[in-house]
Amino acid sequence: MSDERLRATYLIETARPLREAASAMAGEQSSGTFVDVPGETGELEARHGARVEDLVELDVADEPSLPGAAEPERSANPEYRRARVVVSFPAENVGASLPNLRATVAGNLFELRQFSGLRLLDLELPDSFTRSCPGPQFGIEGTREIVGVEDRPIIGTIVKPNVGLTPAETADTVAEVVDAGLDFVKDDELIADPPYSPVEERVEAVMDVVRDHEAETGQEVMYACNITGSVHEMLERHDAVKDAGGNCVMVSMNSVGISGLLDLRREADLPIHAHRNGWGALSRHPLLGFDYAAYHTFFRLAGADHMHVNGIRNKFCESDASVVRSARACQAPIADEDDRVMPVFSSGQWAGQAPETYEALGNPDLMYLAGGGILGHPDGPAAGVAHIKQGWEAAMRGIPLEEYAETHEELRTAIEYYGPVGSGR
Repeated sequence: MSDERLRATYLIETARPLREAASAMAGEQSSGTFVDVPGETGELEARHGARVEDLVELDVADEPSLPGAAEPERSANPEYRRARVVVSFPAENVGASLPNLRATVAGNLFELRQFSGLRLLDLELPDSFTRSCPGPQFGIEGTREIVGVEDRPIIGTIVKPNVGLTPAETADTVAEVVDAGLDFVKDDELIADPPYSPVEERVEAVMDVVRDHEAETGQEVMYACNITGSVHEMLERHDAVKDAGGNCVMVSMNSVGISGLLDLRREADLPIHAHRNGWGALSRHPLLGFDYAAYHTFFRLAGADHMHVNGIRNKFCESDASVVRSARACQAPIADEDDRVMPVFSSGQWAGQAPETYEALGNPDLMYLAGGGILGHPDGPAAGVAHIKQGWEAAMRGIPLEEYAETHEELRTAIEYYGPVGSGR
């Protein structure tokens, strides 16, 4: 029997004694139940039982900064307390199964009556488990190789309007942004294979544009075609994208789930761009659900190459600190450097956030997607792309944006329109 263990870190809130509540969680998620049952021997519990490895009661000042519209007021009942708890599980309980890992560390425990709050913060997995998972096929380096961009972020946008464009209209929109100098363009998460724009027709129309652009400029643009659906549908759509000369597929990971992504990854020959729509339902309350460090691990090990993390000063409720933690989690190795995934920054982004983003991460290994930040530039999409590249040039050279803008017209116009620097729009 292997003595390897999985470790999960939680934030808990309870009116029960902290150790008692944590023990109930460990029992529920391994060998225990609410009463003694035949067969639950001391030997079995020693072999398969979860253990509370660490428990630290938290003061308000020690509580982590979590995403959410606002931190709920602490209960007036002084018996409610919070703690950070580490629970370990025998790796043998899970086997080489990501879905069963999810059931073990994030299953029924959310329903336990002992808790008024419970949030999965992080996971620590043995190498034997992580190496049994497919993981990203392309990741950061493989994605950079496809688009030929090495020393700056990959700059991209989203096809808009979100829904309603025919394949020909989508191709016209893509032609406009590709000619503007983008590296990457993706479908919106709301369009996959609707009757008015089937994947096969849409990707053929778009890839005609991409190939013409490459023939003229030598630059390959990555197009992430949304193939979200059942496993059978995704595999068929992946092949349609590949047959059309496509170079990326996109899925809504909360819709297709861990198993869906695993099956796609095992058959895929293209990078997988993973959109996290629906994430707010799993994370917005600061005392319930998941932190991104834990959540993204399931889908990253299942095979995602790019994963959305929101953006600094975004239009949603997530804090900048949470966005940065999420991006760092994507960039940090789990088993080795090859399993790093590319964080995707989006939501209200323009050049104004480039200095903070670069300072927070210390590297440009990310996708930087802007919709209005490119298409809304007063001088058009080409100027929109140029100003973002200029913003990142300034950030990476340590030059204030306002100073760099003195000799870069597109950036100067953007600051006048979107700015001031350090503000969101």
